[in-house]
Amino acid sequence: MENKKKLNNVFNVFSISAVIVLLITLWGVVFPGHMEHTMSIGLHLVNDVFGWFYVLATALFVGFCLFLGFGPYQHMKIGKKEDQPEYSYYTWIGMLFAAGMGVGLVFWGVAEPLSHYVHPPEGIEPKTQEAAEKGLLYGVFHWGIHPWAVYGIVALALGFVKYRKGLPGLISSTFYPVIGHRIRGGWGKSIDVIAIVGTTVGIATSFGLSTLQVSGGLSQLFTIHNPEVAQLSIILVVTIIFLISVLSGIDRGMKYLSIGNLTLAAVLLMTVIVIGPTLFIMEHFTLTLGTYISQLVPLSFQTTPYTDNDWLGEWTFFYWAWVIAWSPFVGTFIARISKGRSLREFIIGVLFVPALGSVLWFAAFGGTALFQETKENAGIASTVRDTPESGLFLMLEQLPFGLILSVAALILISIFFITSANSATYVLGVFSSDGSLNPSKYKLVTWGLLVSAIAASLLMSGGIKGLQATAIIIALPYTLLMFIMMIAIYKSLKREGIKEHKVEEKEDW
Repeated sequence: MENKKKLNNVFNVFSISAVIVLLITLWGVVFPGHMEHTMSIGLHLVNDVFGWFYVLATALFVGFCLFLGFGPYQHMKIGKKEDQPEYSYYTWIGMLFAAGMGVGLVFWGVAEPLSHYVHPPEGIEPKTQEAAEKGLLYGVFHWGIHPWAVYGIVALALGFVKYRKGLPGLISSTFYPVIGHRIRGGWGKSIDVIAIVGTTVGIATSFGLSTLQVSGGLSQLFTIHNPEVAQLSIILVVTIIFLISVLSGIDRGMKYLSIGNLTLAAVLLMTVIVIGPTLFIMEHFTLTLGTYISQLVPLSFQTTPYTDNDWLGEWTFFYWAWVIAWSPFVGTFIARISKGRSLREFIIGVLFVPALGSVLWFAAFGGTALFQETKENAGIASTVRDTPESGLFLMLEQLPFGLILSVAALILISIFFITSANSATYVLGVFSSDGSLNPSKYKLVTWGLLVSAIAASLLMSGGIKGLQATAIIIALPYTLLMFIMMIAIYKSLKREGIKEHKVEEKEDW
């Protein structure tokens, strides 16, 4: 027993994870060229050899979530039977968006449809009506049900062990139904280290994308002569702000920022719909929603065995790897705010509400940009393809009150930036504090600084390509862990059902 305690003390999750992240950061700072070259080789290897695995895994995650939400266990709660939700539905949805999708939707809502318009998947002619329609469809596909299924599995696994079994809020705890008390030893600590490192890189990817977009927005509004210095300055300022926010606590900081940002996003969305090409937007919304529903299954299993994986690697493989890499963070945060909700309510709120919001967002922002490009000859698509961070602002410039809308968008991005970094730092603190929901300020500050440092490092060593490559590579081991996590969830639900001699009675929500 004494030797076991000594081993656990040596195998300190916080110290080992922090050192690994620090080494990755130093690699990018000291040897940026070497890191970029190595990550590029790794990216092509993973795309060519394991791309199909990401596609199949994510499709299975969606199917499993649908089984949980509409199968025999749909009325079981995340928590005890008598537990009630802590947050109102509006606040809950706002916090979901802020943590899991806000930054990405704002960044890619214009950039992705226009990129697909000028560089569509193989077999589609660029700059055609088909390319425009497929551009919106793929945008919705990448930001619809699939990423939220990944987050949902992690959140449910954590929610059940935390609120039903009283185990620490750690990724290793979710494996208790499979490996039992070994979660407290080397196996469990290894799982937590993998989760923390992967989560940190996934967060840094989002952090880097946000930095690029804030920098791009400032460049559109003001003249910036040195974008690299501007990006590092943005990271510094945002780091100070989100550290102040995270130290103030989740209820005071994250809650009110999320509500405010959801409201600002809704106002910006409705403004674009009203003053933009309204009829074009609503027609595209209807078309894209119907196409997405009808083609969801074939899209979910799409691979290219007879050609290379360049397009899928740049888009679909990257997205699935990215969301898997930072799913421990988003899943933990969703579990933290979803106590008391039934599986049915959870799946509807986590999968379908964000998916519907993504369709409307892409139809409004991506549809407006496509209208400007195809009907008004705006000539912005090629620029957006090369510099996706400029897409939103180039589109807003073409609308009435373009300057005001661009400023509002910059504020929206900045708050999403802060809320994502806020919640991510909190979750990393929980992971490295044996699951404590009140991690020390020292650990919160350490992780905040490391996330900022690795984001800056990745930007210096390869820009957006470096961010994508790192996310795709680092997600591979965690994908394997998520398969075991699904088995653990099913075993937990089955045991609970047997214990109660039946599935819980239907409850209104």
